[in-house]
Amino acid sequence: MRVIFYTKEKCSLCEDAKALLGMLQNEYAFDMEERDIYTNDLWLEKYQLLIPCVEIGTEFLDCEQMNLPRLERVIQGNIKK
Repeated sequence: MRVIFYTKEKCSLCEDAKALLGMLQNEYAFDMEERDIYTNDLWLEKYQLLIPCVEIGTEFLDCEQMNLPRLERVIQGNIKK
């Protein structure tokens, strides 16, 4: 499973979200692809007001939805059995 994590430099919310993902990575097997929105104009336009945000399978969580219980629920729902 792959988690795409949209972020930017010097973002305390992004650091917090990355820490949550790191905790979950200790329990669940997934690859995390970190994308800095300032390296791609499309990402910047689409996500600048939503970061940190993640794509997990077909699910998308933005900064307002980013918490440990919700992330874990989405990851569990996307684990291949």
